[in-house]
Amino acid sequence: MKIKPESLESDIELIRSILSELHKEELRCKEVIEPVHPSFQKSAPNLIHYRALRKIDITSLQKRIGNIGLSRIARSESHVIASLQNCRDILKALIKDKSQDEKYRRISIKKSSKTLNTHSKDLLGYRSKGRRVRIMVTLPSEAAFNYELVHSLIESGMNTARINCAHDGPDEWKKMIEHVYLAKKRLRKNCKISMDLAGPKIRTGALEPGPQVRRFRPVRNEYGQVIDPAIAVFVTELSQTATDEIPVDRSWLHSLNIGRQVIFTDARNKQRSFTVREIEGSKVIAHGLETSYIQTGTELCVHDTKQSCLVGELPSIEQSLLLKIGDELRITKDKRPGRPAQFDDKGLAIEKAFVSCTSEEVFNYVQEGEKILFDDGKITGIVRVVNPDEMIVEIVHARLTGSSLKADKGINLPETDLNISGLTAKDREDLKFVVQYADVINFSFVNTPEDVRELLEELKHLDAENKLGIILKIETQSAFNNLTAILLEGMKNYPLGVMIARGDLAIEAGWENMARIQQEIISLCRAGHVPVVWATQVLETLAKKGIPSRSEITDAATSLNAECVMLNKGPYIHSAIKLLDYMLKSLNQYRDHNENLSPVMEVANSITNSHLASAPVDAVEG
Repeated sequence: MKIKPESLESDIELIRSILSELHKEELRCKEVIEPVHPSFQKSAPNLIHYRALRKIDITSLQKRIGNIGLSRIARSESHVIASLQNCRDILKALIKDKSQDEKYRRISIKKSSKTLNTHSKDLLGYRSKGRRVRIMVTLPSEAAFNYELVHSLIESGMNTARINCAHDGPDEWKKMIEHVYLAKKRLRKNCKISMDLAGPKIRTGALEPGPQVRRFRPVRNEYGQVIDPAIAVFVTELSQTATDEIPVDRSWLHSLNIGRQVIFTDARNKQRSFTVREIEGSKVIAHGLETSYIQTGTELCVHDTKQSCLVGELPSIEQSLLLKIGDELRITKDKRPGRPAQFDDKGLAIEKAFVSCTSEEVFNYVQEGEKILFDDGKITGIVRVVNPDEMIVEIVHARLTGSSLKADKGINLPETDLNISGLTAKDREDLKFVVQYADVINFSFVNTPEDVRELLEELKHLDAENKLGIILKIETQSAFNNLTAILLEGMKNYPLGVMIARGDLAIEAGWENMARIQQEIISLCRAGHVPVVWATQVLETLAKKGIPSRSEITDAATSLNAECVMLNKGPYIHSAIKLLDYMLKSLNQYRDHNENLSPVMEVANSITNSHLASAPVDAVEG
């Protein structure tokens, strides 16, 4: 391909003008660059350069320099000025142009990579041997009293233990941390402690409790024949997890013998019976051949005797609101427990379904016509009426048969300008514990640089300024829109990271936009040499059910673009850690395929069963 000198001269001038414009933008942003931590003194200007470069259309330039074998500057996020100056100097050499150009302050290509690695190490700790990406794991409540669980998580490859302050309390958190430190010592492995501040989560309030009733149903085959009986376990005191137990009087329980029939009238006024089959200490196991509904106060009688007792207190069934397209739902400030819509004898609604909202501040900002989403976007509504104490929502998206909305489910308002502080009173109280015991703070519900500033001021008040790492959770549309300003404010603290909370972010920004949004966040963070945590539903099916889906395997592979991957708790979390550890190690050599010539993959060897196997005895409740 013949190279025209005049074309190269034009491109050299274009690059010079771009460099000049980027330098001017840096000078214009001097006030926000100067206050950053010394570790970010070169990173902050590079972030400014990258944002400014993205506003210039260099498509034609990229094509021309690409055609002669030079870098298209497409992967220059972390070293913008250095890439442009290198391109300029190479073009000048091709036409033997020896003129002197201004050398702008820059971070070199080699130094930029080392800087991100250093920032990652200081925030997330030393990486595991053989892989660049760290693994963060959410500790379940069980970690407070099960040391072996924590030991096995670190042994499997966990680099950061995440504790969510929305659950448990200081006593449990401290026990979890003690277990982490003990396991670190015994295993001689590094593991950081990160703690999530709960933030001002917007959720549905409490609902009226449902009836105190339990259903007992046998299993039938296609012909309606019973192949497994309904099992009822008579006890004197209910356990927390069993759903087949019936609380009864102690003396009545002890009067039961194998073969005895227990007869009763169930909640539907149907005559039913159970036959005693086993006696195990303080438990009596009985079988039934018909479906029955037993409620608190049901009278149980032993057949052919005068012995009877009343069923004790059964737990209330968790209530939910069944919402269909076209229904109206009242969201109230009033903390009175919500309840389903009420109907008259003719089936006409006489009262709308209602539920409270955990955040009273929301009512100050919501406007009529704005979208509102419930339970991770499973239900969508439009706000039709807003009053000081309530709003009326029309349901516009739900399942054809209706969707159930329960208590404590997330509410998202993607179109509402919520001026709600990221730090709640609970967060401020929890911070006193966090700064004493944690290595990293995960800051939830960041929307603006002012939210970050508020956290930094609180840390200064607690004499913890620059003593802990901060991970900013990007989980709202506002956070994404303000990301550059949020990063620059966060750079006043060192070390700093960003978590892409993809679940909430997808609900707010739209699932169809997530592929581009998550890549955009990674690019901006790379420009600022800020480590990224890839979060939400990574290997979720594997962690919860023991078998991964094909799509989440691909998703886990994509996490190589980040510096850390977060896994949530689940019964098969060990399997998830082992598989992710294997994938991150085996795929690491292919990560920079645009920069290096990747080695050929000769054979697609399957991993051994040990990477997926997880004995039931090791399972952890999610």
